[in-house]
Amino acid sequence: MTTTRAGGRSGGPFSTFNLSSGVGDDPATVTANRARVVRELGLAGLVFLKQVHGRDVAVLREPPRARPGTGGVAPDIADVDAVVTDVPLLGIAVLAADCVPVLLGDPVAGVVGAAHAGRVGAADGVLDAVLDEMVALGARPEQVEVLLGPAVCGACYEVPAAMRAEVDAALPGSASRTRRGTAGLDLRAGLTRRLADRGVTRVGLDPRCTVEDPDLYSHRGEGRCGRHAAITWLDPRPEGAPAGRPAR
Repeated sequence: MTTTRAGGRSGGPFSTFNLSSGVGDDPATVTANRARVVRELGLAGLVFLKQVHGRDVAVLREPPRARPGTGGVAPDIADVDAVVTDVPLLGIAVLAADCVPVLLGDPVAGVVGAAHAGRVGAADGVLDAVLDEMVALGARPEQVEVLLGPAVCGACYEVPAAMRAEVDAALPGSASRTRRGTAGLDLRAGLTRRLADRGVTRVGLDPRCTVEDPDLYSHRGEGRCGRHAAITWLDPRPEGAPAGRPAR
């Protein structure tokens, strides 16, 4: 699932459901927003990352200890851009405000992953890294289901022509042309192609563009702003059992 900017306690440029602790928002407000996610989704805990536009992956085989008074939110995991777990009801989250949030899951093997795929990380292979860690825990590419979340679209993501060529060489299929006729990048297109190369064909796409949709945060469009989140978890509860209300 993905959140939007609506329904939280943040104010100013972070209004209102900012989930990032690294953009200058009030820490207590961010904690309250995150605790709402835990509460409404019925999770046993929730983990966020301190993302650095890299390809390192955290693998969680047991739930991390939440800090007292945080409503089940664990401390951020430093210096990683992806996370994999097989722990039931442990929510794993990535933050974005133009980059591509990627959610992955093998419901047969019982393994889920999440990755923050910005221009640098996507080109450096963060998607391959998270898939490799999922396979190490028993996932099979043909069983993996993927959601590419909302991100800046290829018609809005203008970059220098040399940068487009460099990224497209590392992530084929990502080159695009903007509405202005200039060089651009469509990272979701490149990631979709890379997933197919890895044998992953069950791919869903959230078509929303963060620059164009006012319900989402956009660093390119707004400058200083909050971050929405893409969150996944393993849910062992029988179908139809209460799972909380989705965060808005």
